[in-house]
Amino acid sequence: MDWKPAKPPTAKEIAARFRDRLAAGTYSPGARLPGAKGLAKELGVSLMTVQSAYKQLADDGLVEGRPGSGTYVVDPQKGDQTANQTALGLRELRSQLSHVTSQLSELRDRVERLEAARSGVADENQ
Repeated sequence: MDWKPAKPPTAKEIAARFRDRLAAGTYSPGARLPGAKGLAKELGVSLMTVQSAYKQLADDGLVEGRPGSGTYVVDPQKGDQTANQTALGLRELRSQLSHVTSQLSELRDRVERLEAARSGVADENQ
């Protein structure tokens, strides 16, 4: 998975990482996710942590577990509206997050300019 966090990730963090990769198209429909045992060893977490992350993704309708075979990305084109809606929701959320981040950066710049102007006025009055 080429992800080496500084500290062992939580199940939520692992699931979030996979959601990002699914939304970005890193894993296509029908693709098999890394084996839970190998991923747990790679990330330095327990097998239950990875299984919990995969369960979160399954609960979101993004993947399905196949006993004895692994965990696979659900194909939203095969009638699973929950997975399709989730994938669209993730893309929309990513777009909104990008927009909010841009606005926040702009706001930070404005505040810095106002503070600099205010500081200049305060210096003149002393």
